[in-house]
Amino acid sequence: MSSRGKVITLQEVAVRAGVSRMTVSKVLRGAGNISAETRQRVKQAADELGYLPNNLAGSLSSRKSRMVAVIIPSISDIVFSEVLSGINATLRPRGFQTFIGESGFEPETETELIRAMLSFRPAGILLNGGMARSADAESLLARRTCPAIQLWDCDRRALDFSAGPSHEEAGHLVSEHFLKRGLRRVAYVGAELDKDLCARRRHLALKSSLAAAGIDLLSLTAEDRPRQAVTGRFLTEQLVRTHPGIEAIHFLNDAMALGGLSYLHEAGRPVPERVSVVGFNGTSLANAVRTRLTTIDLPRTEIGEKAAQALLQMIAEETVPDFWQAPLALVQGNTTVAG
Repeated sequence: MSSRGKVITLQEVAVRAGVSRMTVSKVLRGAGNISAETRQRVKQAADELGYLPNNLAGSLSSRKSRMVAVIIPSISDIVFSEVLSGINATLRPRGFQTFIGESGFEPETETELIRAMLSFRPAGILLNGGMARSADAESLLARRTCPAIQLWDCDRRALDFSAGPSHEEAGHLVSEHFLKRGLRRVAYVGAELDKDLCARRRHLALKSSLAAAGIDLLSLTAEDRPRQAVTGRFLTEQLVRTHPGIEAIHFLNDAMALGGLSYLHEAGRPVPERVSVVGFNGTSLANAVRTRLTTIDLPRTEIGEKAAQALLQMIAEETVPDFWQAPLALVQGNTTVAG
């Protein structure tokens, strides 16, 4: 025997509250000129019966969905979870709910998520901009009937609005930091650059900026390893063993940088006296105690807020700019020598 209860109908709520089915519908939608006493009676009846409205059916019939689709590479990545937090904090007070998909930086996965989410006719869709997009995904987005917003990328502005940093600027900031300190034997350590196009642009900007100063960047990356501390540690060990004279390392993110630092400390290579280390994204700053990583910080939650605000303006048919560029700041810690 099934443990599932029966579906409670609008009519059953109406009977319990002693009102018409139309009155129940209006109360639950927050519409109509209904007295406070009647509204309270209807809501109490709905709670007692366990009534759950079919929001999808309502949105399809009214064409005014309260759902917003969000596709990010990973919920477990603190960067994207903070962006998502900003989105939710802005949309939920306005009566919108998000439903989330994880692409894992895989174009095929993103395509299927876009197809599924657009079938629900959402009020809007927000997508990460820092990855390759399939031709099928581009076609689906071209046929959409809702606003579409790009997250995390302001170098390649796309869709109706873009909210994010310039990753090229980040690469140049790190290069400038190293050059001012006279560091010439410089390395980059990263992972999944074939998938994470924003990280790739940071890497290329660092490389080109150093090349203009006559410095060849040594790059060590792994496409089959996660963008986490364990990979940073593994690659740093390889780097130091093959290039013991390295003076500075820029890591794809703070997590990988912390992994690299753990190896350098254990290997007896003083930081920053012998090796300077710079991360990216600023996620380590809140938990820093003795080791304060030098990193590029940016307002991760605000990126989500700005994207959601733009979406609300579009839904209200207000004019919005094409983009919002998140400010970057190189925060000096104690993992690079003072300038």
